[in-house]
Amino acid sequence: MAEHIVGIGGERSISEVVAVAAAELGVAEGQPKKLKMRADTCEILAERSDYEGPFTAFTLRIRSEEISAKAVQDAVAGLSGKHDLTQDDGWHVLRWQAAPDESSEAQQAEDKKFASAMHLPEVWRIQGADFRVDPISPHLLFQAMVQYKASDVHLFPGSPPVFRVDNKTQESKLIGALSAHQIRTLIREIAADRYWDEFERDYQTSFNYHQIGLGYARVSAFIKNSAPHCTFRFLPEKIPSFAELNVPHDTMVQLGKLHHGLVLITGMTGSGKSTTMAALVDWINANKAVHILCIENPVEYVHTNKKAIISQRSTGADVRNFFDAVTGALRHDPDVIVIGEMRDPDTIRAAINAAATGHLVISTLHSNTASEVVNRVVSFFDPIERDLVKLQLRDCIRCVICQRLVPRIGGGRVPALEFLFNDIKPITDAIIAGNTDALRIGMQQTVSHSFLFEEYLYKLYKKKIVNLENARESATDVSVLDQMLMGTYSVPRLDSIKAAH
Repeated sequence: MAEHIVGIGGERSISEVVAVAAAELGVAEGQPKKLKMRADTCEILAERSDYEGPFTAFTLRIRSEEISAKAVQDAVAGLSGKHDLTQDDGWHVLRWQAAPDESSEAQQAEDKKFASAMHLPEVWRIQGADFRVDPISPHLLFQAMVQYKASDVHLFPGSPPVFRVDNKTQESKLIGALSAHQIRTLIREIAADRYWDEFERDYQTSFNYHQIGLGYARVSAFIKNSAPHCTFRFLPEKIPSFAELNVPHDTMVQLGKLHHGLVLITGMTGSGKSTTMAALVDWINANKAVHILCIENPVEYVHTNKKAIISQRSTGADVRNFFDAVTGALRHDPDVIVIGEMRDPDTIRAAINAAATGHLVISTLHSNTASEVVNRVVSFFDPIERDLVKLQLRDCIRCVICQRLVPRIGGGRVPALEFLFNDIKPITDAIIAGNTDALRIGMQQTVSHSFLFEEYLYKLYKKKIVNLENARESATDVSVLDQMLMGTYSVPRLDSIKAAH
């Protein structure tokens, strides 16, 4: 049972001191039925019958050398209600019951006067007892995520489960406010021994959990302010198709048919990168007789063999790290290598090398636009390596997808996409130069299959899938979208690339 030190200050009644301490403890461990507070000169024990209501039973212990028995008796005499005062081995012990509805101004003034006479300290050490221990049902959490169409659920002490629906968090009264004990017990229940040991040792862990018949979840558990926090990222058992995701089918199939090169699926956190990548891998799995090797931390969407052989490896469990997995992958006879995320120079270097040696490499990266990706990748490397990396990217990048989730008319969200195809010389030259503006100009040329967010948002708006306000908020350059809406947009001349240098 953790002990928390808080400064509450003076000029408060005992009930107010207890309420403030309980609120502080609730954030760290959840709401208790018993609250113990101690300082050098006195102690308080407060009890209640449930987890939400006010405390009604109090025991105050004050050291005898701090205040005389007569002073305590005089102070108690000024209180209404029954108070039991006894002596216990150098302590004055006062016990009383408070009615739950005692909140009149007169009563509060009386309580404050008594607390002032007792010279209560300002700093307390607090502990809770009798927290909620009833188990959290993973099945119930998954049912709720499916019902609410939630992408995530957060569990932390002092609050009911918080679901993320359409990128907005909202509390649910599904099971009431949780305790730290309940959350730790849930983590222990659903985590394999190695992940629990990692959580105990490193104060964080991440793993995949399957609730049969409902879905999978990427579970992330960590410690904050000495309290556990657990997040479930919901993943359906059935991998969605291109049509279900509302991404362009023919363009995605074109990518799935590639035999070699690097395909990057990018976007900000929570933009659906993993889902789009899973849909692309699932199409390859269903349509090509190849070996697909997936390296993830942890495994998210779970694939089963269809036309292809698919091998999913989780870093930490099946291989030490991304770099070892990618470099070792070349010896495992893969045709397609899927890397959950490119997050360090060694992994990126190994991925580029794999793409250059005749493999199709698919991965994700955090980026706000497709045109920023080259410089984002290059920034991982030391300056002396960057020119070489840009040369390698010029030769191996086939396509960069960037996506954002936009609120859909009628509820839900729909992806807005941007595609950068390395299919014309101006784009190739811009990759070598690391010129983001030139890449964006190249992407707008009609001879390229590339297109900008603004073009995709314009089509979503015209199809009445998203409204104008959300389309404008999601555009990289609102002026380009406005030109498309007014019919005044024109493709920038290639001459303007020189000005972009």
